[in-house]
Amino acid sequence: MAESKPNPLWKKVVAVVGASWLMVVGGVVGAAAAVAIVLHFVLSAIPPASSTKTELRPTPDVVLAIKSLSKLETESFHIEKVVDLADKEDHLFGLIQSKDAILLVAVGDVVAGVDLEGISAADVDTDWPNKSVKIRLPEARVFSATLDEKQTRVYARTTDLLTARHEDLEDRARVEAIKSMEKKALEEGILNRAHRDAERALNSLLRSVGFQNITFEWKK
Repeated sequence: MAESKPNPLWKKVVAVVGASWLMVVGGVVGAAAAVAIVLHFVLSAIPPASSTKTELRPTPDVVLAIKSLSKLETESFHIEKVVDLADKEDHLFGLIQSKDAILLVAVGDVVAGVDLEGISAADVDTDWPNKSVKIRLPEARVFSATLDEKQTRVYARTTDLLTARHEDLEDRARVEAIKSMEKKALEEGILNRAHRDAERALNSLLRSVGFQNITFEWKK
């Protein structure tokens, strides 16, 4: 039976060094794992340097947007009216009659619309998630009735011999013309048209800021 030869010295050195390196490597790996765990908890507690947050920002205040339209003049009627106005006088106990008369051809415009300055926050109900809005509007009204001075003219003016001439007759005829034109415009439905056109204008405005379901109510 052959005798085993003793291991050379260099093999013993290699074995010792190898074991030492394994201990060092193991220690490093263990320390790295411990550091990683500590960093995980530390970094979890620190807020991120940057983040993304979704925020729904409403468009400019609906009431202010509507009020910016102020008096929404939505309808205008161009009307021609002939006014025959006379002041009559009786003389000699009614046996003789005379008059101071004017025939005025009046041309002018009647403008109607909605005064949006009267709208308050209580008149507007918004539902942004559903893109809905409900608005209570003031009734349409006539804003103005004016004569076109370039086209309005006196067609005839007569004063009988025994009649005093009334210098204010033309002014009174003009006032009567304006009243008659406004009455005619109302009879022709200018307020209904003003309602319809105001809704159309506001509908376009509200859709431009993101609303899709729009409801109007008219105050009485």
